[in-house]
Amino acid sequence: MGNIDKRNRLDETVFSYQLTKNNTVLIDWFGKQVKMLKGKEAQKFLEKMAQAESHKDQQLVMAKITGNFKRGNER
Repeated sequence: MGNIDKRNRLDETVFSYQLTKNNTVLIDWFGKQVKMLKGKEAQKFLEKMAQAESHKDQQLVMAKITGNFKRGNER
């Protein structure tokens, strides 16, 4: 995946997600809901999470999909 996460912030658990009964995925960032996925978008997300090889990879998947990923050069 390259060295996108230069400050290793994704080693921490900043993102989490839950799947609701009606197959909606809710993604949280530091415990605050930031994204809701439904239908095919939710299915694709779950497939990517299943393929992620590590906890850090899962964090990266959630970071990318929510758009809350900082590249480390902002001040």
